[in-house]
This record gives sequence, structure tokens and C-alpha cells, in this order.
Amino acid sequence: MFKFRLRSKTQFESKLYDEKKFYEAFVADLKHASKSIVIESPFICYRRVAYLLPDIVRALDRGISIQIITRNPNEHDQFMRAQAKSIVDTFRNMGVDVHYVRKTHLKIAMIDKQILWEGSLNILSQSNSRELMRRIVSLKECKIMKKFISVER
Repeated sequence: MFKFRLRSKTQFESKLYDEKKFYEAFVADLKHASKSIVIESPFICYRRVAYLLPDIVRALDRGISIQIITRNPNEHDQFMRAQAKSIVDTFRNMGVDVHYVRKTHLKIAMIDKQILWEGSLNILSQSNSRELMRRIVSLKECKIMKKFISVER
């Protein structure tokens, strides 16, 4: 038998989204970002990036720091490799900081170090799958996640 004890009572705002409602809420967060956007998505495809690109460009125009964490395109099959490489090149030319993490499968985003998105949805590639994402508003939870995944790799 296992016993779990919480060291402190952490309270934060949290809400679940499915793949149908996620992007509307996520884009709203992108539009309201004032400092930074971090997205970790193992896969990248044209269709999904094309949907998000206008809001990414507007964020860059506002001086928002954007970091994308993804797999190296060489880890993908030939079709996905070409898309990922092209998109990464575009992001880098725009001023987006792109980092590769070998075999990553994490799906998270952090906005202004106070909004955390985590779940099963590949933010930069989701297409036809049932997924969920949890939106948490908490500076503390973002710090915990940042430390956990070592965003500053």
C-alpha cells in the first residue's frame, strides 16, 4: 500500500480542453502573451503551423520571446522530415528560438511563465486524433514544469 502526502496545499485555476476547443483557447493566450511563449511539440506539420503562424508572427512583432522545443527532423520519416525541416528553417528565419530534444514526446506550452498547457495534444501538428490539454494558471506550476523539463537546455 502506498501513502501520498502533499507537502503544501497548492491551489490554482485549471481547466480541461479537448482537441475541438483547445486551439481557440490557446490562440487567445498567444494573443495576450506579453513576455514569452514556450511550446514543446515533438511533431511539426504545415497544416497546424499555418493555422498558428499569424498569431506567432504578431507575437514576434510585439517583441515576445518564442521558443519551440521539438525533435530533430532527422528523427522523422521522410515525409514528416521535409515538413519539419522547412518549418524549423522558417521559424529560425523569423527569430524563433528552436531547440531539438532527442526522442521528446512531451506536449506542453507556457505563456508568460504563468499559464501552463499540458496534455496529449501535439500543439504544432495535431490533426485527426482525440486529445486533451489542461490549462493551468499558476506561476508556481510553470516554475515546477520549467525545472522538470529543463527548458533552458
